[in-house]
Amino acid sequence: MIRFLLVFMLLLPVLMVLELTAPAQQWFVLPWTSLLTRITAFLLSAFDANAMSYGKILLDTRSGIGVSVEAGCNGVEACLILLAAMLAYPAPWKLKLLGILGGSVAVQAVNVLRVISLFYLARWDKDFFEFAHLYLWQALIMLDVLIVWLVWIRIVAQRTLPPPPSTPLVAGA
Repeated sequence: MIRFLLVFMLLLPVLMVLELTAPAQQWFVLPWTSLLTRITAFLLSAFDANAMSYGKILLDTRSGIGVSVEAGCNGVEACLILLAAMLAYPAPWKLKLLGILGGSVAVQAVNVLRVISLFYLARWDKDFFEFAHLYLWQALIMLDVLIVWLVWIRIVAQRTLPPPPSTPLVAGA
């Protein structure tokens, strides 16, 4: 447990600092954020023809109201927290890689719901948008990361623990 905490507390700031570097921003974060808004606009287009994306902006073409998906709202930091936790946990590398891939997809799926809800809240009620953006969704995304990690730990435990010893049957007298 102490090893996990030490590795996690060392790995997390390293990943966060690396994410802030110019190459990481240029080659990963900004393209990812743009892809996130395109995915969100594509999903919205199924029932809202006025939704479009432009770079990191998700826009309602009818009202001109939109949201800009910035750092902290693109799900990258949430995935980095999950990545640090999974890398720090003592598990086989195959399970770590599967957990990182599956967990990142799960976190990003919830993040798409976050962006969609904030997009509509921005059109509906600015005050509630601010509350949902700054407090509600921050907590929900971190809760999502925690739940994904706990489910993954349970899967790891089921696959890596040795089977319980079998007890020999004793014939009754």
